[in-house]
Amino acid sequence: MTRNKVARNGTGAALGFEAELFKAADKLRGNMEPSDYKHVVLGLIFLKYISDAFEARHQALLAEDPAAAEDRDEYLADNVFWVPREARWSHLQANAKQPAIGTLIDDAMRAIEKENESLKGVLPKDYARPALNKVMLGELIDLISGIALGEEGGRSKDVLGRVYEYFLGQFAGAEGKRGGEFYTPRSVVRVLVEMLEPYAGRVYDPCCGS
Repeated sequence: MTRNKVARNGTGAALGFEAELFKAADKLRGNMEPSDYKHVVLGLIFLKYISDAFEARHQALLAEDPAAAEDRDEYLADNVFWVPREARWSHLQANAKQPAIGTLIDDAMRAIEKENESLKGVLPKDYARPALNKVMLGELIDLISGIALGEEGGRSKDVLGRVYEYFLGQFAGAEGKRGGEFYTPRSVVRVLVEMLEPYAGRVYDPCCGS
């Protein structure tokens, strides 16, 4: 009897949806260079994550105390970013097929940075550039819409971390030697952590990357 082969990452752990998600996302890449495409994909995945996390907290607060749902401190206390209405994933998904979707995404990134000091100057804001295929961008939004990144169950399993790590690994492989600048294999990370023996609190990392 033939057994189905299970895809595994560098640590031997079984891969789930992230492998299929990457395959689908890579098909949409076309002739775009992996070094450019990764910023497009990972920026959208992060946007989906913080929007999902916000919506999950928003719904919980509405059920407990509707007035608290508009109190930003309630979100901050739960380590959730405040996401303005025009920056929420539902808004972008509803406009995914519009020619101006690139501009809408850039505006969403700026709105989030404005409302969250820790994200200022961090998020990508070049989705409106003419060279970026807007049809591909809309299809990518539809694809990412299928994964729940901010719900409690998803966050407990570190879905965002799994997707980021797998995507970075795949993009690093596609970029060849240069890709190593942005991705550190899990085995190397584990050795470094064991050597440093960090404890809870703040950690200084002068070479912080993925």
